[in-house]
Amino acid sequence: MSSDLAQKMREIREVETSGRAEFAQLIGFNKKTVESIEQAGRAPKGEMLEAICKQWPKYTLWLMTGMTDETCGQISPDIERARSTLKKTGTDTD
Repeated sequence: MSSDLAQKMREIREVETSGRAEFAQLIGFNKKTVESIEQAGRAPKGEMLEAICKQWPKYTLWLMTGMTDETCGQISPDIERARSTLKKTGTDTD
């Protein structure tokens, strides 16, 4: 059975890093551990979730509940992708 948390972890990794090695290094875990969680669809343990939330606090609410609150800075990887796309095209309003 696939874990929603494993999928969310992967989405954060894809938006924020160049790959599993960089992601693992940034959160202080072994690349093989990250790979195993993603491929098996296992839920990451609390220590890993905590490390991800410390590294990228803007995803904490979404990672743990699936909800976002942009007014509080709590976003999802989809929102981050959209922001990045707007900045690249020069259509952002900042």
